[in-house]
Order: sequence, then structure tokens, then C-alpha cells
Amino acid sequence: MNRVKKAAVPRRKRFNPGYFRKRVMECRYLYAMFLLPLAFYIIFCYVPMYGVTIAFKKYDIMKGILGSPWVGTRYFKEFLTDPYFWKVFKNTLLLNIYNIIFSFPAPIILALLFNELKNEKFKKFTQSVSYLPHFISTVIICGMITNFFATDGPVNNLLAMLGIERIQFLMKAEWFRPIYIGSGIWQGIGWGSIIYLAALAGVDTQLYEAALIDGAGRWKMMTHITLPSILPTITIMLILSIGNIMSVGFEKILLLYNGSTYETADVIATYVYRRGLLGSDFSYATAVGLFQSVVGLIFISGANFISKKLSETSLW
Repeated sequence: MNRVKKAAVPRRKRFNPGYFRKRVMECRYLYAMFLLPLAFYIIFCYVPMYGVTIAFKKYDIMKGILGSPWVGTRYFKEFLTDPYFWKVFKNTLLLNIYNIIFSFPAPIILALLFNELKNEKFKKFTQSVSYLPHFISTVIICGMITNFFATDGPVNNLLAMLGIERIQFLMKAEWFRPIYIGSGIWQGIGWGSIIYLAALAGVDTQLYEAALIDGAGRWKMMTHITLPSILPTITIMLILSIGNIMSVGFEKILLLYNGSTYETADVIATYVYRRGLLGSDFSYATAVGLFQSVVGLIFISGANFISKKLSETSLW
């Protein structure tokens, strides 16, 4: 009777302290560079997570987090039943959906256009010019928007020259979203194109040469070679964008909105600012912020799951 041989189980490697110390000493400068960002995330991202417990307590500054009484999900229920909930939730969601529809493709299109430029000097110049708005502070950007779209600003002066009545752009709720999204595209399109240009640099040039021999034009090469080659990068960036669907540029909205534009401009972040900092309702504001983070986690997990099912690209 033949005996069935058992498959050899690979022996688990033992931890070697000497080898570990040697590797650390060899890469000590890289580890030293890594310590600063690691300390940043620990101090400003992980340590403050303990403060999330405020959302489940009736926080009292004098009693502290540990001494404050536990109230469970009271503030979550209060927020979900608040008549203002649907307004800020809808505004946050719509701003981010419009941002994905209009702002997300813009850097991809710009990167493809840069890739088609043959004059290297002109290409570098246009790239540098497109990056500049990213380095302008949000306060200055909002100041420029206020001046440009003022009643006596350049935009209204141009409309007056064309015989069109002047419009109070910043006082009308229906104009807030176009101005917010449009200025965001102008500010971030150049900087956002960098990652796609890096992906384009990794495309095999032999594919273009073979396509050129077969008689393919620029449009055919872009649709059949360039776009499929950078599709994994586009997918990852899209998943990350969907994960941030519940968070918007708080500072920019705070500087641009006013009482007449609350209908379309007021979002969860500004609501938390007014209720939490100005109203000193810290528990309620923490509960709203935690709710926002959980919804964002659901969105990014769902987008990652769908991407994994439809393609081989995913975050995890």
C-alpha cells in the first residue's frame, strides 16, 4: 500500500535582531527622514482620535472628557432629525458630485494635451504657468474672486460692454456652485495633472512607434494606447475622490458664502463650525464630524469594491 507523502511545510523564519539592526543602520538616513512625517500623523491624526468619544458624551470643559456624562447616540439622532440636516447634506453632496463631474477630468485632459506638445520649451513654460495658481493661498483666491465678480468688477464691466445687465454674482445662491467649482478647476488643474504626467512618462514608446507604422493617428494612439495605459492611475484617483465626497474646501466656502447664499453654500463643515465653535456645542459638532467621516468611509469602500469587481485596480 503506497503511503501518501505529506507536503513539506516551509519553516517559519526566526526574527534575527542582528540582521534587523544591520538593515536599520544601512538605511538610517531614510528612517530619519521618515520620522518627521510619522510624528506628524501620530500627533495630529492618531492621538486626537481619542476626542471622538466626545460625540457620545455631554461634554463639559470643566469636567473633561473622562468626567463628562455618557449620553450614547443622542447627538447623532439630534442631527439626523434636525430640519437643517437635509439642506447641508444635499449641499455637501452636490458640491462634491459636481466637483467629480467637472473638476476630476480637467487635470487628465490637461495632461493629455501637454503630452501632445512637441516643443519642449513651450511645454515646460505652460506647465509652470498652470502650476502657479496652486501656490496662491485660499484667502487671496477668495479675494480675487470677490474683486472679479463684484458689481463693478471686470466680469460685470465686460457684461455691461456687451449690453447685458450687471449681475450680483456673490449675492445670488444659484451662482455660488459655478463660481466655486470653476475657481477650483483653475486653481488645481495644473497641480493635479502632475500625477497623470508621471503616469504618461511610464508608457512604452514602442507602442506609439508600432501604432505609427500601422498608420494610426494621434487620436487613435491617445484612445487605444495613452488612456488605457494610465487607466489604473485614473481609477485610483477616482476612488480617492469618491472617498472625499463628504468633505469640501471649508476655508474657501467660509470666505465666500454669506446669508443670501446659505441655500446652496452651507455645507456640513460650515454647519459644524457655527454649531461647534461659535455655539460651543462641542459634543454635537463632534458627532456631526464623525457622521461625515463614516459616510466617507462607506463611499470609498463601495467605490473600491465596485472597482475591484469590474477591473483589477483597487486600493486594497
